[in-house]
Amino acid sequence: MMLTELHRVPDAALPLEACKEHLRLGAGFIDDGGQNGLIATYLRAAIAAVEARIGKALLAREFRLRLADWRDARGEVLPVAPVLSVASVTLFDRAGEATPVDPARWRLDPDLHRPRLCPTGWLLPHPVSGGAVEVTFTAGFGADWQSVPPDLAQAVMMLAAQYHESRHGNASGPAMPFGVMALIERWRVVRSAAGGGGR
Repeated sequence: MMLTELHRVPDAALPLEACKEHLRLGAGFIDDGGQNGLIATYLRAAIAAVEARIGKALLAREFRLRLADWRDARGEVLPVAPVLSVASVTLFDRAGEATPVDPARWRLDPDLHRPRLCPTGWLLPHPVSGGAVEVTFTAGFGADWQSVPPDLAQAVMMLAAQYHESRHGNASGPAMPFGVMALIERWRVVRSAAGGGGR
């Protein structure tokens, strides 16, 4: 399995001003207008860390999943949630020739934790031996920061503040603070099935 993020979160979607306000309140931050790039870096790192822990995209963007074959042709669990839409499903033969799958043959089963690509018939169409299948989809809570659940947004702010405070290499304590873990815990997915569509 290979998951590729096709587009990174645009700078305009980052909560830069909110993070600067959080830093002013919590760490004596002085805004001289010259640290925007650094704060954006902390925000991106914090967003990435939270997303990795919970298996969800906070801000909407496009992903591509490539598989040698479906893990479960009765319904493929997509590795990032929540999925807003599926743009395409494409089969590839051994030579790399692409064949788009008719959208009438699949549908999105949306779920906050385990969204699935499901067949409209019995099974999803299989790639040939030695081929592959790609699914292009958009995942995230929404395009702007206001779409992010408040507890996850607060977790990002707290983690970005920790990165700011430890910017000179004087980090102490766990990489993911207890307060952040407490905020994100209910969003974490328990992986009960090693393969495909088990719930």
